[in-house]
Amino acid sequence: LIAYDLFVHPPQKAGTLDFKFVTFGAQIGNPTVRGMFGGYITEIGPQFWYNLYNQKDEVFVVSLRVPSQAYLQVETLFDEGHDAIGYLTHPNTVARVWRDIATSQAVPSQLTRRAFAAPQAVKKAARKPAPPRALLIGINDYPNPEDRLEGCVNDVFLMSSVLQECGFDAESIRVVLNERATAQGIRERIEWLLSDPVPGDVRFLYYSGHGAQIPGYGPGDTVDRLDECLVPHNFDWSRETAFTDDNFFDLYSQLPYETNFVTIFDCCHSGGMTRQGGAKVRGVNPPDDIRHRMLKWDIEKEMWVERKIDSPNRELETEFTGESKAKRRLGRAVNLRTLPSKEYDRARQQYKHKGPYLPMIYQACGENEYSYEYRHGVTSYGAFTYSLARILRRLGHQGRGITFSGLRDRIAKDLIELGYQQDPCLIGPGALCSQTVPWRGSGSRAEGKKK
Repeated sequence: LIAYDLFVHPPQKAGTLDFKFVTFGAQIGNPTVRGMFGGYITEIGPQFWYNLYNQKDEVFVVSLRVPSQAYLQVETLFDEGHDAIGYLTHPNTVARVWRDIATSQAVPSQLTRRAFAAPQAVKKAARKPAPPRALLIGINDYPNPEDRLEGCVNDVFLMSSVLQECGFDAESIRVVLNERATAQGIRERIEWLLSDPVPGDVRFLYYSGHGAQIPGYGPGDTVDRLDECLVPHNFDWSRETAFTDDNFFDLYSQLPYETNFVTIFDCCHSGGMTRQGGAKVRGVNPPDDIRHRMLKWDIEKEMWVERKIDSPNRELETEFTGESKAKRRLGRAVNLRTLPSKEYDRARQQYKHKGPYLPMIYQACGENEYSYEYRHGVTSYGAFTYSLARILRRLGHQGRGITFSGLRDRIAKDLIELGYQQDPCLIGPGALCSQTVPWRGSGSRAEGKKK
């Protein structure tokens, strides 16, 4: 950590440093440590950085992605875990690091990369933005019959057709449905979605299914937060089968700032019910043993009440931590935003970055609202997704574009007209929310003025 800080801020009298930076068994990617640097790890200048990573090293070591052509993570798997000799003498280290340094290769050869680097860590030469890439997830057939939905698979096919009309290539859209959409299956496909990003890339994540919130645990195995989560097919209320922000913040929080990563979650996290008329809700209620962890007995009132949980950072806006200030909302990398505002701003200025990458996030409803299914004749869709697709198609036929914030407003209006009391949310970098949705031809015009 000291070496990283030194190389990011070399002494003024040091001149131009000529070195190769090699880290192994490093905790710099750990969320607690990254939070100290403002939540984002930057490149160290023109010098090349090799990070030796062993997934069996349990001494607070995690995988690290750095948005730089001068960075490479080398997989060095061995059983001893946190052992310097194991890292430094690993065959991949010898072939990928020491050989490169000995021959003074600034950037490793393509042949060596293919032979020794893990697929997600492959270091490629600089390239232009690739065609837009999308991952669409839909789950109807949950194991519990009471949890089954009707419109999620339809949503996926609807979104795929709309995206292709908007310029996405069919081969760049991947789909995972029902029993294949396990927690691990979703994680693996998101790794594909966000792999090898460069500035200007467009990546699109869509989820249609149940949402929930589960207790999160801190020191002493005590509940210290609530985590919003997606509900995979194999979900059983354990953290191993839930898909929380902890499952993928490491994949998006280090994206290049110029990457366009858009996420859409057509689900809710307020529990489930069926409203009058039969419209299903895309959220599930916790079983009583899980619910008990979030309650306490009020002796004076002689009733169960929600447990008060201290917020790790009350200065964060409710869009990140919810009304309770003790929730980790999806896609916000809250665990990297723990510094008080003044210290956070100081760290970002000192290390010359903007903090963790923040995706453009659409959620089908507000924090304490329900996301409903809509029945279009005899075919079910998510009410939010149906409105989204209808608006994009209508604008496409008219040859018009729309801003991200304008799209949210139009969907909200459409849902009211359909009779649904759900107010969709949009969070993202302020400057981007006022920009035109980039899924239309270059001749389209934005709806509304840019700020």
